Amino acid sequence: MMLKHVSNGYVANKLIKSSLPKVKNDDKAAKQFEEGFNLSRNTMRFAGLLELIGSVFLLMSVFGKIFVRIGAVLVNIVLLGAVFKHFQAGHGVKGAKSALKLFGLNTLNFIETFRK
Repeated sequence: MMLKHVSNGYVANKLIKSSLPKVKNDDKAAKQFEEGFNLSRNTMRFAGLLELIGSVFLLMSVFGKIFVRIGAVLVNIVLLGAVFKHFQAGHGVKGAKSALKLFGLNTLNFIETFRK
């Protein structure tokens, strides 16, 4: 029972740290997005906002499964985009490793909400 909340907290913690520079419109993060993935500053900020909102929902998992479901969907949209862009940029599995790990863990958290 407690493990699922710890798992949701782990994913949320990682993504909050990742989202803050994007939401704050950090120049270094914007440069990485533009040069590494050919994505605009606005796209970066939108992805960061989805990550942040999704992470807050994951942290609220102690209040109910619906929060996990909403958070997991929001976060996985961003993570799938990240995996795709890493592969498109030629980074391969090594470059997408972190996003793939979080996507997998987050998907398991989502699936677990449907167990009785």
